[in-house]
Amino acid sequence: MQNIYEQIDSNKRKSWVIIAGFTLFMIAFGYFFSYLYGYDYSYLILALVISGVGSWISYYNSDTIALSLAGARAVTHKSHPQYANITENLSRVAGIPTPRIHVIDSPALNAFATGRDPKHAAIAVTQGLLDTLNRTELEGVIAHELSHIKNYDTRLMTIVAILVGSIAMVLDWSWRLSWHSRGDNDNRGSNPIILIIGVLFIILAPIIASLIQLAISRRREFYADASAAHITRQPSGLINALKKIASYEHIKLENANTATAHLYIDDPVTTETHGNFLAKLFSTHPPIVERIAALEGKLAS
Repeated sequence: MQNIYEQIDSNKRKSWVIIAGFTLFMIAFGYFFSYLYGYDYSYLILALVISGVGSWISYYNSDTIALSLAGARAVTHKSHPQYANITENLSRVAGIPTPRIHVIDSPALNAFATGRDPKHAAIAVTQGLLDTLNRTELEGVIAHELSHIKNYDTRLMTIVAILVGSIAMVLDWSWRLSWHSRGDNDNRGSNPIILIIGVLFIILAPIIASLIQLAISRRREFYADASAAHITRQPSGLINALKKIASYEHIKLENANTATAHLYIDDPVTTETHGNFLAKLFSTHPPIVERIAALEGKLAS
């Protein structure tokens, strides 16, 4: 049975393994595609420049975009004193600047953190969460979100999402533009076997990249849960909060979508996936029952 500190260390190691795998996949993707077209990097460079501009905008405005998509409104210490006090106190414990606080007007029970770093971070919780959880449970949820901020998960997942989107864009641009320059050139792209492999790679690459992205997201949730228990010193708060969140999963968050589902403490789009291997593979979050088991020290590492 692992304690909280051992869980945090274990999740750190597993996260780095997954990130390393994603990096190797990106390298293999770039090399193979250049090989397919006779090491002509011009189309890849053009696509990367175009996607890079969009990525830069997304990166520096990730918090504004996420909050806008969620329909979150900024609140103050005066309007939400308990929410503000909990956030301020736990931020001091975590050793990070107090993030901006927001509320989503929905009866669903959910929350998320966003921002490229602790100095540009924000937290949003649903009104249903504030109305349903007691103070200890709310502390567990907010500590979970602060853990994402402190551990730079919000930056990591923004970068990974951008990389996954860039793969799709680069594939599309390179594939389309390459047909205009084939002519009579004798390059590796004219080899039918390589061409078939290339087509399969084009089809599978976005899927594989998305699976890696989802794996990173699931691992970071375990890590944030363990970190939250460390910050509050009360695992029972987050455990009870997760139980309540699971019991309210039938109430849907209207503004949630697949693009932002990974941000939330509980997947607002996909229903519980415990026991279904394929569903778990394509889920942004591990099943809540497994997260509770991990917090209780009952889940094997």
